[in-house]
Amino acid sequence: MRRFALIVFATLICGAAFAEDADDGELNPQSLTIDYWVKKLDEKPFNSMICTYGYPAAKMGWHDAARKIFEKCSERGVEGAMPWMSWTEENGYDKPADPAKAAQWDRRLAERGNSLGALNYGLDLLRGRGVAEDPIQGRAYIDRAARGGDETATELAAHGYDWQSVTPSADADRYNKFAY
Repeated sequence: MRRFALIVFATLICGAAFAEDADDGELNPQSLTIDYWVKKLDEKPFNSMICTYGYPAAKMGWHDAARKIFEKCSERGVEGAMPWMSWTEENGYDKPADPAKAAQWDRRLAERGNSLGALNYGLDLLRGRGVAEDPIQGRAYIDRAARGGDETATELAAHGYDWQSVTPSADADRYNKFAY
């Protein structure tokens, strides 16, 4: 996820190099706006550059634009957008929250062999969030994620698959030990 955020940041900072319609001397060309890229979502061929704009749109509270970007990119198979589409469905924002749709995105990503998708879908199954609770299947997905190198999945398995061991408050406790 850090790599994705870094790519987004670098793209936004260096985006002028990719601007299609930037005139010399124009400081804020239209082609660097999120609205510009949202309008280009249905153009052919698909420009995956659009996907880098979903994260800043979401973080700025532009949830409708973020949802459109994440959904289109996820439908096009961009794995980095699928966890964000799940996150958008889980939290609702511009629509009612839909944990079942969030779990579907997690499952789709897991089915692609992605460790983060396996972790998230395993957590969905362990918690019964958006899907029927199924601890056996949940553990299997967590184990698959751990075999794929996901550290959170490895930690979760080490804690007896207690999903509360990997909550944000557990993360805060863990990261506090690294305070400088």
